[in-house]
Amino acid sequence: MTASSYLFPTNGSGRLNDFETIDTGIDPTPKAAKALLKMNRKKLAELQRVLAAHDRHAILVIFQALDAAGKDGTIRRVFSGVNPAGCRATAFKAPSKKELDHNYLWRGVKALPGKGLIGIFNRSYYEEVLVVRVHPEFLTAQKLVNSEHSGFPDASFWQQRFEQINRFENFLAQNQTTIIKFYLHVSKSEQKERLLARINEPDKNWKFSLKDVHERSHWEAYMAAYDEMLQKTSTPWAPWYVIPADDKRRMRAAVADIMVSRLDSLNLAYPEVSGEWAKELSEGKRLLEIE
Repeated sequence: MTASSYLFPTNGSGRLNDFETIDTGIDPTPKAAKALLKMNRKKLAELQRVLAAHDRHAILVIFQALDAAGKDGTIRRVFSGVNPAGCRATAFKAPSKKELDHNYLWRGVKALPGKGLIGIFNRSYYEEVLVVRVHPEFLTAQKLVNSEHSGFPDASFWQQRFEQINRFENFLAQNQTTIIKFYLHVSKSEQKERLLARINEPDKNWKFSLKDVHERSHWEAYMAAYDEMLQKTSTPWAPWYVIPADDKRRMRAAVADIMVSRLDSLNLAYPEVSGEWAKELSEGKRLLEIE
């Protein structure tokens, strides 16, 4: 298994149908997947410490998926060993009135991680070319100038948003933010089983929303929206990884493995001790030892 096996092409040639919802690149036994996750979770925790000390890069991790694909559990399991002080997760729900008074990227900008930090977006500004595309009536609340014109929104509107997102992410990448984007690819049949589990298992009732069931009637529209979104926004500076999500253990192991691979590629290192800093360390040691 390598990170590249999950990589959506960055030249616009890929199709979502080319990717499976069951991972065949990871040992299917629960014990093997658990061991792989544990190993990479430990590596990720160490890399996060070096990231904070190095203080030159920010890491933005974006999770997109349909309901019940496993975003929350994946974030919890993969990042559980990371120092909470160096990592912040933001869940993006329906925008507030204040957020709707700004451009659609505004609330994402506010949650961006600084250097030395990992920021996790549970959903993101990509909802603006996914759920809003399936439900264009949501654009009315954004008070866009052309929203009352017949034929709005057309193909050029969505293309403009894809280009805006790509330019935004390119700006971030040019300013030392590494962007790692995961689409958790769940099948319709597996989603049904997980939604039923939320009804049938009392400790999962709190997760259930009738809205999630209603949204299944738009399955094909969502698949088309995701397909074009992946084609138009998987770029060399911010590629998408399509992670098979029907097996949660293997899905989490794959995400953790990619996280470790991407952070490893930054060649992070603890700062070198020299000059005045070395003198301060020496003086501090001397003062402590003579107490």
